Amino acid sequence: MTDQSHAIAGSLTSNHRRAGRQGLALAALAAAQFMVVLDSSIVNVALPSIRAGLGLGPAELSWVVDGYLVAFGGLLLLGGRLADVFRRRGVFVAGLAVFVAASAACALAPTGPVLIGARLAQGAGGAVMAPAALSIVMALFPDGAGRARAMGIWGGVSGAGGIAGVLLGGVLSQTLGWPWIFLINAPMGLLVAAVVLWTVRPFPAAGGTFDIGGAATVTLAMASIAYGLVSGAHAGWTAGVTLGALVLGVVALAAFLSVERRVARPLVPLRVLTRAPLVTANAIMALLGAVSVGMFYFLPQYQQIVLGMSPVATSVTQVPIAAAITAGGLLAPRIAAVVGSRTALTGSLVSLTVGLAWLALGPGPAYAALVGPFLLIGAGIGVGLVYVTTLAVADSAPGEAGLVSGLVNTTRQMGGALGLATLVAVATGPVPHFATAFATAAGLAGLALLLSWAPALRKQ
Repeated sequence: MTDQSHAIAGSLTSNHRRAGRQGLALAALAAAQFMVVLDSSIVNVALPSIRAGLGLGPAELSWVVDGYLVAFGGLLLLGGRLADVFRRRGVFVAGLAVFVAASAACALAPTGPVLIGARLAQGAGGAVMAPAALSIVMALFPDGAGRARAMGIWGGVSGAGGIAGVLLGGVLSQTLGWPWIFLINAPMGLLVAAVVLWTVRPFPAAGGTFDIGGAATVTLAMASIAYGLVSGAHAGWTAGVTLGALVLGVVALAAFLSVERRVARPLVPLRVLTRAPLVTANAIMALLGAVSVGMFYFLPQYQQIVLGMSPVATSVTQVPIAAAITAGGLLAPRIAAVVGSRTALTGSLVSLTVGLAWLALGPGPAYAALVGPFLLIGAGIGVGLVYVTTLAVADSAPGEAGLVSGLVNTTRQMGGALGLATLVAVATGPVPHFATAFATAAGLAGLALLLSWAPALRKQ
C-alpha cells in the first residue's frame, strides 16, 4: 500500500470516528432535551398521588407545576446568553448537575414547601441546560444536511418526551410511587454528562456581559403575579398577602422594563416590542401556553377524581392527546403550504376551542367519549404552536431569529405559569370545579382565535 493509500485510509478512519462521536454527542444532548420535556409532562398525571402523599392543598399543588414553569421561563433567555458568554459545554454540565440534584431533592421532599423549592431549582437547571444543549448541537452541525437531520431528531425527541411523560407519570406513580417520576432523572443525567464530556470538545468562550438584573426582575414579576392570583382564590382578593404579591409583581415588571432600557445587552431589546405582528404572535403564544398547561393540570385530576380512573388508565387514555400534538407539529408545514400559515392557525385554534368546550360540557365517563375532545385539543395545540412560532419569527429582522424564537418560548412558559394560576383561582374548591376550569380554558383559546384575525397578522 502506498503512502497516499495510507493517508486516505487514515483520513477515512478519522472521519468515521468523528462522525461516530458526533452521533453519540447528539444522542446525549437530545436525551437532555428529552429530560426537560419529560419533566414538564410527567408530573401532571402524578399530581393526585403527590397531593395525597404530602397532604397538599390546591394552592400548594398548583405550585408544584408553576414553580418549575416560573423558574424555567424566567431564566431561559439568561441561560441561552450564559452559553454564549462562557464555555457552552461547561454551562451545559453545570445546568445538568443542578437539574439532577434538584430532581433528587424533589423525590426526597418530605413536605410541600420543600418539593416546591426543589421544583424551582429544577426549572432553573433546565433553563440553563436546554439552550446550552441546543447551542452545542448547532456548533457540532454548522450547516447543510447534517444540521437538518440533527434538528429533525431534536424535534422528534421533544415529541417523544411529551408522550413518554404522559405514560411514565401514571405507571411510575401507581407501581413504584410518585418520587420515582423524579428519581429517573438521576441515572439518565449521569450517563448524559459522561457521554457529553467524552464526545464534545470544549468550545472557546465568546465573552461579554449578561443581563442578570433583567432575568431576576422578570422572574420575580411572574412569580409574584402568579402567587397573587392563586392566593386571591384562597385568602381573598383584598387580603394583604394577595394585594402585596400583585403589587410586588407590577413593581418588579416595571423594574424589568427599566433595566432593559439601560443595559448594553438586554434579555429583551424593547425595540422588538414595538412590532405589532410580533407582539400579537407572542400574545397568542401566551394564551396557548396558559391553555395547554392548565388543561394538563386539571385533566388528570378530573379523570382520577371524577371518572375514577387509575393513574395508569389516565396515562393510557391521554396518549391520543400527546400523539395528536406530535402529529400536528409534524404535519403543520404541509398544511401551511396548502392554505397558508394564518388560515391554518385559525383552524387549529377553532379545533382547540371546540375540544375544550366539549370537555367543559362533560363528554361522559366512558373512554370512547373522551377520544373526540382529546384529538381536537391535541391537534389544535400541536398545529397552533408551530404556526405561532412561524408567524413570530417571520417578522424578525436579520440576525434576530434566535432572539425572537427565545422570546416566544419564554412567553409560552410564562403564559403557562400565569394561566395555570388563573384557572386555579377560578376553579378552586375542596374538589376543583373542573367544568369551570375547562370552560375558562376554552374562553382563553377563543381569545387566541380572535387575536389570530388581528390586522397585524394579515400580511404574515
